[in-house]
Amino acid sequence: MFRNPQIAFLGPIAESVRPVTNTPLEPTEPGSGLIARLRSLLRRFFEHYRKSFQGLSREVWILSVVLLVNRCGTMVVPFLALYLTAEHGFTESGAGEIMAMYGVGSMVGVGLGGHFVDRAGYRIVQIVSMIVGGLAFMGFGLLEPGVGMLAGAVVMGMLVESFRPANTTAVAAFAPPKDRPRAYALNRLALNLGWTLAPALAGFLAEVDYSWLFWIDGATCIAAGIALAILLPASSREREVQEPEPVGPVRSPLRDRFFLSVLGLLFVQGVVFCQVMGTYPLYLRDVNGFRERVIGFVMLLNGALIVLVEMPLVRTIEHRSPLRVMAVGVVFVGLGFGLLPLHSSLAWVVLLMLVWTVGEMLVSPLLSSWVANRADKRSRGRYMAAMGMTFSLCNVAAPLVGTRVYENQGPDVLWYGCLGVCVLAYFAYQIAAKRDVAVTVGE
Repeated sequence: MFRNPQIAFLGPIAESVRPVTNTPLEPTEPGSGLIARLRSLLRRFFEHYRKSFQGLSREVWILSVVLLVNRCGTMVVPFLALYLTAEHGFTESGAGEIMAMYGVGSMVGVGLGGHFVDRAGYRIVQIVSMIVGGLAFMGFGLLEPGVGMLAGAVVMGMLVESFRPANTTAVAAFAPPKDRPRAYALNRLALNLGWTLAPALAGFLAEVDYSWLFWIDGATCIAAGIALAILLPASSREREVQEPEPVGPVRSPLRDRFFLSVLGLLFVQGVVFCQVMGTYPLYLRDVNGFRERVIGFVMLLNGALIVLVEMPLVRTIEHRSPLRVMAVGVVFVGLGFGLLPLHSSLAWVVLLMLVWTVGEMLVSPLLSSWVANRADKRSRGRYMAAMGMTFSLCNVAAPLVGTRVYENQGPDVLWYGCLGVCVLAYFAYQIAAKRDVAVTVGE
């Protein structure tokens, strides 16, 4: 548009009398425009990815690196059902019972972990959990079927999972509220980078000797505990984020009715998602005919997608209503599992894995941030423990329910049921999100 409105009418005339030049056009290669646009898109993505990490404290990075070391040995739990059925002759439901015992121990461990976090501190709880839990992994691989294995599963779950509320509380201590979604996303990036590497290696090791899984998982736990003790000394507490001193009595998560209702929704979707640790690998082996290394490859892709996408995704959605985002996420989880019976090819399984992974990325980081922001610093360990115990309860219910439906009604009923449950959870999350607008911390 012309700056001077008085000569605006001359525009078309000026264009018509503009001298014609004989400058030849520069040749363009076919597809060069598309390549340029792709390069521009990649540059913008990597710039967005880089900015997703900015502003996070040194301590948050240390916690994530330690978690990475720990999760590089995540081999036992994803392959436990396969180990019990292949090495010890358990039925699917029998393997589910052992895994449920792990879940029982996990519930106890998370509760105790949250209790001791608010009293002894997140540092010592993490160190003890990882070192002693590593020894428990090694010991479990030596057990024979019987009462000892049931008890061992409980002890292993208790020792290993007490780490969870301590870790999430520590992240909140070194990240202000506005940065917590990204801080938790970084923590999950480390977790899933380890998850990317470990199951793929575990798939190959399992075909050689399942015992390797227990020894490597245990060793990485111990190494992570020692690393945390060195890299995050007790003096680091001086660099914690300063929060306003809370007033009034200490808030109990058990009296926070709205919080408990959200945990109920979390439990429902968690029972679906936790099938990935039990019936999902069984289904891929029994119905799809995949070997352990292929199953490990699928798990690898799940972790790789989270590593590549979750941080920029969370940066994009961190200012939206957490519960509304989680509502969308649970639908993706339902679709990713519920559509499995429609085809048995590897390509279809990978596609659906990408779908439920997107759901996972929309739920987990925002959930942890929402819980941390709802609690004050005096009760954060207990709030995180309540969230962790809900996940642990899922680890109890998921294998018991999943393996029995799988064995008695068939896998198709299981997966279609998962889809239906997640659709119902979507509407419940939307209702909760409307109420969450008016809810304040310490309601």
